Amino acid sequence: MRIQVLKSKIHRVRVTEANIDYIGSVTIDENLMDAANLIENEQVHVFNYRNGERFITYTIKGERGSGVICLNGPAALKVSIDDNIIIVSYADMNFEEAKTWKPSVIFPNTATNSLV
Repeated sequence: MRIQVLKSKIHRVRVTEANIDYIGSVTIDENLMDAANLIENEQVHVFNYRNGERFITYTIKGERGSGVICLNGPAALKVSIDDNIIIVSYADMNFEEAKTWKPSVIFPNTATNSLV
């Protein structure tokens, strides 16, 4: 049997931009992507603390060290700048492998969206 398990989580990061005119995705500071074990174009689920919105999109690399979290395209309508969100991705794996799996979970400073 195969199951879906948490692979990566950026817990409570602050939205810095929302760009309705971009074709879609979430732009994430490359430092945060590395720390959370996310890669460009990976599917992610986004959960908004302010309004309860939940949606699926994909990642694109933002400038390293910029702290950028930008929701693009239709996702921009589901957030406001300064909202706190959670970004997660899941992995498909064998049930036995999943029992010992350890996801990458990070807790950025919401003022700067940095890990310091």
